[in-house]
Amino acid sequence: MKSSLYGFSRHLGLKTLLIAIITASLTATTVVNASPGAHGPGGEHLDAPGAVSGANALARLPDGSVNVPKSAQRRMSIRTILAAESEAAGTVELPGRIIMDPNSGGRVQAVHGGRIEAGPKGLPVAGQSVKRGEILAYLRHHAEPYAAGNQQSMLADLRSQRRLAEQRVQRLESLEGTVPRKEIEAARVEALSLEQRERSISASLVAREALVAPVSGVIATANALSGQVVESRDILFDVVDPTRMLVEATTADTNLPSRIAGANLQGVPTARLKLLGAARGLRDGLLPMTFSVRSDKSDSVLPLAIGQPVTVIAALNEQIKGIVIPAQAIVRNSTNEPVVWIKSGAERYIPQPVQFRSLDAQTVVITSGLGADNRIVVQGAPLIAQIR
Repeated sequence: MKSSLYGFSRHLGLKTLLIAIITASLTATTVVNASPGAHGPGGEHLDAPGAVSGANALARLPDGSVNVPKSAQRRMSIRTILAAESEAAGTVELPGRIIMDPNSGGRVQAVHGGRIEAGPKGLPVAGQSVKRGEILAYLRHHAEPYAAGNQQSMLADLRSQRRLAEQRVQRLESLEGTVPRKEIEAARVEALSLEQRERSISASLVAREALVAPVSGVIATANALSGQVVESRDILFDVVDPTRMLVEATTADTNLPSRIAGANLQGVPTARLKLLGAARGLRDGLLPMTFSVRSDKSDSVLPLAIGQPVTVIAALNEQIKGIVIPAQAIVRNSTNEPVVWIKSGAERYIPQPVQFRSLDAQTVVITSGLGADNRIVVQGAPLIAQIR
C-alpha cells in the first residue's frame, strides 16, 4: 500500500513539473512576440498581446497588427526610424493648374476664315519643337461668291483701264518734244497705279496667309488638319516653353498670400515655386494666386502640361509642433483612414491612425495620433498594409 502511494505521488510531481515548464515556455514566446515599446500620444500601450499563428509566417493578427518574420522584413526592405517631436513650418494645400507663361508662350489664331494648307515642313504636331518665325501652316482665304464676283469685276475693269493707260503713254512718248513732259509723266504714274491695283486685287483672289510661330518652344496643342475650314479667331496652335510655366492656385482666404513663405508641388519633388502675386478680385468666390515654377536642375524639363491640375503645398510663416516623417510612411487602412505602422517587437507591427499635414512633396508632419519615441516604418509601409 505504501509503495502504491509513493508511485502515485511521484507521478503527480512529474506531471506538475511538466505543466510548469510548458507554461513558462508559452509565456516567454508571448513576451518575445509582443515586446513593449509602442504607445499612443497619451502614453497608453498599443501592443496588446496577440496570438501568432506560426512563428515563421506572414499573418495579420486578430487585433489588426501584423506578424512579419525577419527574413520577410529583409525581402521587403523595411526600414524604421525613431520618431521625435519637433517644430516645422505650417503648410496648406491649395488646388491649382498649370497655365502658360505669357512672356514665353504664344498662340496662333486665324485672323480670317479660310482653309488650312500644310507648311513647308508639313503640319506640326503636339510635342514638336519649333523656332520663332517658322511657318507652321498656310491659311488660304475664301471670299463669299458675291464678294468674289465683285472682285473679279473690279479686276476686269482695272485691267482694261491699265491697257488704255499704257496705250496713252505710248502715244505721248511718240510725241515727245511736242507734248509737255508733265503730261507724259502723269500718264506713266496713272498706268503704274492701275497696274499695282490690278496686281493687288488679283493676289487677293488667291491669297493665303502664312501662320508663323510667335515664340520658340514646343507645340502644346495642335488643332489644324490639312483642308480644314476654320473661322476667324479659331485657335490653331499653342506654343510654350517647357522650362518656363506658371501655376495658378486658388484660395478662399484673402489673407493667405501675405503668410506664404514658399511652395512646392505635390508629387513633383524637383519643382520649386515662387509666389509672383495674387489677384485683387475674386473669381467665383476664390482668390487666384500665380506662382512661377522652376526645376532644381537648370537643363531638365518638368513633367507638367498646360491645363494639368496640381496640388500646391504652400509653406506658411508659422510653426507647428509634430513628428516629421517621409510622406511614403503614410498609408490607408481598410476604412480609408491614414495610418502609420509602428514596430512593437522583433516581428510585430501595429497600425496607428494619425492626422497629418504635408510639408512638401516628400515629407509630412504628424499633428495628432502618435506619441514620441515610437519606431515608425518609413520604407515598406504599403507592403505591410497589404498583408492579410
